[in-house]
Amino acid sequence: MRGFGPGLRARRLLPPRYPPRPPGPRASRPCSGLTAGAMDELLRRAVPPTPVYELHEKSPALAEAQCVDFVSFYGGLAEAAQRAELLGRLAQGFGVDHGQVAKESAGVLQLHQQSREVAVLMQAEDRLRYALVPRYRGLFHHISKLDGGVRFLVQLRADLLEAQSLKLVEGPHVREMNGVLKNMLSEWFSSGFLNLERVTWHSPCEILQKISECEAVHPVKNWMDMKRRVGPYRRCYFFSHCSTPGEPLVVLHVALTRDISSNIQGIVKECPPSETEQKNRIAAAVFYSISLTQQGLQGVELGSFLIKRVVKELQKEFPHLEAFSSLSPIPGFTKWLLGLLNMQGKEHGRNELFTDSECKEISEVTGDPVHESLKGFLSSGEWVKSEKLVQALQGPLMRLCAWYLYGEKHRGYALNPVANFHLQNGAVIWRINWMADSSLKGLTSSFGLMVNYRYYLEETVHNSIAYLGAKSIKASEQVLSLVTQFQKNSKL
Repeated sequence: MRGFGPGLRARRLLPPRYPPRPPGPRASRPCSGLTAGAMDELLRRAVPPTPVYELHEKSPALAEAQCVDFVSFYGGLAEAAQRAELLGRLAQGFGVDHGQVAKESAGVLQLHQQSREVAVLMQAEDRLRYALVPRYRGLFHHISKLDGGVRFLVQLRADLLEAQSLKLVEGPHVREMNGVLKNMLSEWFSSGFLNLERVTWHSPCEILQKISECEAVHPVKNWMDMKRRVGPYRRCYFFSHCSTPGEPLVVLHVALTRDISSNIQGIVKECPPSETEQKNRIAAAVFYSISLTQQGLQGVELGSFLIKRVVKELQKEFPHLEAFSSLSPIPGFTKWLLGLLNMQGKEHGRNELFTDSECKEISEVTGDPVHESLKGFLSSGEWVKSEKLVQALQGPLMRLCAWYLYGEKHRGYALNPVANFHLQNGAVIWRINWMADSSLKGLTSSFGLMVNYRYYLEETVHNSIAYLGAKSIKASEQVLSLVTQFQKNSKL
């Protein structure tokens, strides 16, 4: 839910590493040489016609055997293209009857214009709602009742998302089916069905192994590394579903520190101050990693629920704890900036990102004009080997990063997916940290920069409403000062 922060939205926080695709049930027929006719025949059996409105409460439920046939057939499709074709046919041919929707809509409008009694109008509206339900929703609903059915649908949606990203299947019908399935999963995975579980070094080995494998932000190197992350001054929690207890869906790692951390190596590499926790040494909870383990749950609100639950758990354990913040990577910043440098380099060396004095200082270090040398240095990571170049780049990269987080938008919301996640939760862009992640991954994705999104608990609801409604971003004085510097010294 990609970095600390979704995804946990439809676009994930960072590209998580997902577990291998589980083997599907053994197919009841060979899957090679499948024809369109075979697929259509399967779908006609598995997705019966929608009963007329008057009989919809009296019609028999879909036979379990038909659902099992679909699950078995689908599970035997080894190729992504075959699964994509079947899902495309399901979306295209078994969705909403648009002619019926138009008819029912006209009926509602006519009754409204005639000022008919409320009961008659409400029944017409109910008929319209019934007509708007796609046929395949019934199939999904009945599959969910099978043993392992919900797990199957999570994987099916993961396949659908993959097919869309690879452009194996496209179009409004596919997007609609993805939305319907996402909404159904959101209901099945709502907070009331989720169990919060804490991981310690004494947890079962299977759980520790799964947590290690699904860590998408800061990979776990070995068992000693894992032991540190669940040991003193550290907390690790995950949500599991009531139907699959012990199976992590989303995992959150927390560091308990004196101050809000500004460097990730100090969290994942350094040993804790002692084996026994001293509460007077704990004044801040830093959420430094959150990983979604199931691609099919993208966009389902798991990360936000998990943060809220963990905050409550920590407050029970440490009533004096008041400072809650993330320490988050900034995925996409490097790509964004290199794209700007490339664009300006093509325009005859135009430079509008750096001041004249900064260009001079950088050129003195590299020996070449900024637009000729800087892109190469930043792309390769060689710049960190020069202390003078690191010092020269600190000012401009800090303000460019502030603008990227605060000013770059997608449909009015923060372009960066991690920022968008935390801002939706009501957090504040609190502090941008220079050279906060010196790992190769950190330098490659965001030039070593990281950001704290701070959660002022008494303000999160107000901030979330302001962001989602008015698209207003709350930021600290440090960040706003850097944004002002960008507006003064840089142009896009």
